[in-house]
Amino acid sequence: MKQFLAATALLLTLQACGSSGPSFLNTDVTGADYGKELSLTDHTGKPRTLAEFRGKIVVVFFGYTRCPDVCPTTLSEMKMILDKLGEDRKKIQVLFVTIDPERDTPELLAKYVPAFDPSFLGLYGDEAATIKAAKEFKVFFQKVPGKTPDSYTMDHTAASYIIDTQGRLRLFARYGQPDSIATDLQTLLSTSN
Repeated sequence: MKQFLAATALLLTLQACGSSGPSFLNTDVTGADYGKELSLTDHTGKPRTLAEFRGKIVVVFFGYTRCPDVCPTTLSEMKMILDKLGEDRKKIQVLFVTIDPERDTPELLAKYVPAFDPSFLGLYGDEAATIKAAKEFKVFFQKVPGKTPDSYTMDHTAASYIIDTQGRLRLFARYGQPDSIATDLQTLLSTSN
């Protein structure tokens, strides 16, 4: 009888802990203690923080302009996703944070990032600000030497972070899954106030 009562109590506890919120296809990180702040400069020279995007869903991706595959693919997929959303695209802000401030100048970011979509913002900071932003989002990045000092590449986390309209980190979206990202963005749009 004690085992039955213990099992029943455990089942009720687990049900009570169940989420009553939306169900996502990407990794739900709601309540995470990271991804709360970002303070960098955009490609037009304007200082930006996450707080100023409250009311919009924010997609944050860390990368670099000389990336041969992951970064341009991610930005292209985000453009496709936003185009499919029609008027709702105005409720989403894509932020591309460079992990290569040594080469990714504001001028280069101003040409590169808006080429995918004029609404996308490229963000940069000095080395310390870049490290701080990466730590805040638990992003890995590392310089990989090339044949010449300027031909290095960057290993980095290949995922996007999705923040809801209230400024809360909600999703960790792995690279190469545009359909699931589109579905989750629609879910967040339908549940935001």
